Amino acid sequence: MKSDAPLLEVDDLHVEFHTRDGVAKAVNGVSFAVHAGETLAVLGESGSGKSVTAQAIMGILDMPPARIARGAIRFQGRDLLEMGAEERRKIRGRQVAMIFQDALSALNPVLSVGYQLAEMFRVHRKMSRKESKAKAIELMDLVKIPAAKARVNDFPHQFSGGMRQRIMIAMAMALEPDLIIADEPTTALDVTVQAQVMDLLAELQREFHMGLILITHDLGVVADVADNIVVMYAGRIVERAPVHALYKTPAHPYTMGLLESIPRLDLKGQDLAAIKGLPPNLTRIPAGCAFHPRCPYVQDICRAETPPLQSVTGEQVSPHRGSACHFWKEALDGSIGR
Repeated sequence: MKSDAPLLEVDDLHVEFHTRDGVAKAVNGVSFAVHAGETLAVLGESGSGKSVTAQAIMGILDMPPARIARGAIRFQGRDLLEMGAEERRKIRGRQVAMIFQDALSALNPVLSVGYQLAEMFRVHRKMSRKESKAKAIELMDLVKIPAAKARVNDFPHQFSGGMRQRIMIAMAMALEPDLIIADEPTTALDVTVQAQVMDLLAELQREFHMGLILITHDLGVVADVADNIVVMYAGRIVERAPVHALYKTPAHPYTMGLLESIPRLDLKGQDLAAIKGLPPNLTRIPAGCAFHPRCPYVQDICRAETPPLQSVTGEQVSPHRGSACHFWKEALDGSIGR
């Protein structure tokens, strides 16, 4: 049963990077909430601001060049951005943990996986070497690594990509956090292993009733595990919806393009649909709707006015369904572009 109060609430977050070419607005007014036991998928192409949002939540942005220009990140009602470094560090890992997309880079190649898992318990729980090693084996069993006791002293390169990702999940789970952020956890894995990793995450989330933020560019990965989805483009949320509603009736042309680009068995032999053009340079985001240079349904108003993220019922912004498109009604009823 979900609590009324969100576990995590991101409110009007703005993150900038000061570069030689100018100020890159990587995250531009992002707001969303995650409850305990809920999976929120954050979707979008590379450069949409997904990972930067996650790093801001975790407090691991390199500042400078990054700068949080404004906004709030409230975890269990407390604003993380107002905390000191030491207080923030206590929350990181214990209450909010992150699974990084490149397990081979994230793991130390010269230390055994068991040592790296056990370190969480030695540092945070002050356990002895023997106790922490036993906990490391428990974690490896938890994430279904075969022969965990025999492999606890193996090094990262001795594991397959899928097994390394399981070790990253085990590290995130070590201290039983309330919230896990998984940043592209299935990148570079084959389809079968992707499904196994996603099933494992979903199983662990149900067992421990965690909040889960799943960052990905692949709509196909999240269909069976997400409760709600936010779609990001050029640092903004352009659509927000429960997972089944978004798949059935997308309310933004960018979401439509992402859905059309998913491979389908009934279209075997046909070319995959693709969104034309490239995401914008974040130091020179186009006026109006940032997607308009690539949108097949663009009108004059799209070039001139930035559409707000508004409820698809025409009321104020809803936490359930929203679209930042001037023509969301036409998108919903299928008449867009006619």
